[in-house]
Amino acid sequence: MTLRHTLAAGASLLAASLAFAAPAAAQTKPWTLHDAVGAPDNLTLSGTFRARYESLDGQFRPAYGDSSDQALAFRTTLFAELDLAPVRIGGEIIDARVYLNDSGSPTGTGDVNALELIQGYVALDAGDLLVEGSEAALTAGRFTMDLGSRRLVGRSSYGNATNAFAGLRADWSAEAVGEATLFYTYPLQKLPSDRAGILDNEIEADRQNDNLVFWGGMFTTPKVLPAGGQLEVFAFRLEEEDSAELATRNRRFTTFGGRAIREPSKGAFDYEIEGGWQTGKARNSSSATDRRDLDVDASYLHAEVGKTFDAAWSPRVAFEYDFASGDESSADGDYNRFDGLFGPRRPDFGPPGAYGPLGRSNFVSPGVRLEVKPNSRWDAMVFYRALYLDEATDSFASTGVRDATGASGDFAGHQIEARARYWVIPKSTRLEFGFAKLATGEFLEDAPNATGGEPLLGYVEINQSF
Repeated sequence: MTLRHTLAAGASLLAASLAFAAPAAAQTKPWTLHDAVGAPDNLTLSGTFRARYESLDGQFRPAYGDSSDQALAFRTTLFAELDLAPVRIGGEIIDARVYLNDSGSPTGTGDVNALELIQGYVALDAGDLLVEGSEAALTAGRFTMDLGSRRLVGRSSYGNATNAFAGLRADWSAEAVGEATLFYTYPLQKLPSDRAGILDNEIEADRQNDNLVFWGGMFTTPKVLPAGGQLEVFAFRLEEEDSAELATRNRRFTTFGGRAIREPSKGAFDYEIEGGWQTGKARNSSSATDRRDLDVDASYLHAEVGKTFDAAWSPRVAFEYDFASGDESSADGDYNRFDGLFGPRRPDFGPPGAYGPLGRSNFVSPGVRLEVKPNSRWDAMVFYRALYLDEATDSFASTGVRDATGASGDFAGHQIEARARYWVIPKSTRLEFGFAKLATGEFLEDAPNATGGEPLLGYVEINQSF
């Protein structure tokens, strides 16, 4: 399974998209489910369909050896919301499945979630609450969340499945004051979680576990910083205990953090600085025999400065730096490995799925990104990173590769990824091609459980919104 497979799959998907687009291109606007069924204005109906083929050479995961892999992933979503002002009733179904994989594939709960209700809620809207002109909403039920940058809490855009929560959420915003969000939730456990069920794309309802609670809040200011920048502060609390259904590390910690950001705009500099600190208690493993509570002291940082040039193709160049702490040793009574909570790994760390070696744990990486947009239909991106470990004795990022002695050093290698997207039908049908390559350094070559594989991923996908 090489990039030849990806190119062949790309040609097939391109042919399919063009065949679909031919009759639709003459329409004055994209086909939508809402218009097709003649839904009233107070009923929102929408959906998406995505098909993606991935081909991976040079498996890096210790449990799978230096092998190759492939996957054909399908994701369909259907969303409906009835607005009976001031009450809204909404729901969303996702159907995420993977084919062409086998017993040697790393397919997991982030890839498969067949026919699942990820949103089912009732919301109450209110205006002029506390401040004239403000907007507020209280939501109860099942829902997904995108908070701030989405680094710690967000829906997965590239990933096939996504995180969802059951509970309460309150949102409030006023133009002159800012935006605030409070929530108290039970994260849903994606099912099936057993190997056979995942490979068979079994339909099994996700479960709310009362022993896993996630709550907190976030506040975002108006554009109070120079040149229109904004400030953001947040605090998230995670509390879990072992249950009959799920063994855990008994994490009981709080993440405090903040972000300063100025969005990119043509001819101007932009920036983003985000960091957080985790404190509390956790155990080193989910083993039933591990009863020792460790003091959590972990942190992360993302720093980025870029400029979008007022030139053809609107090029943007950005220099980025990411840090996430690792754990030197559990023998000292501390746990220093940062926990990425419920955040997706892309766009910071490259494609997950069959690839996905990078994550927000034991990770230090400077990088440079180039983005271009030749016209309203095309955009492309190239991103290079140098890869290091924060602690040489801890496992690197999301690879599972570790040298407990630290003798393999702290240089993991280099990663380069690229992506191009094209709107076959604007706002409706989009084609995407991409690749990611990790050139291994001394750590990923010499660590005792390293496979020696240099992962190379190629993928192609088609997205249809309706």
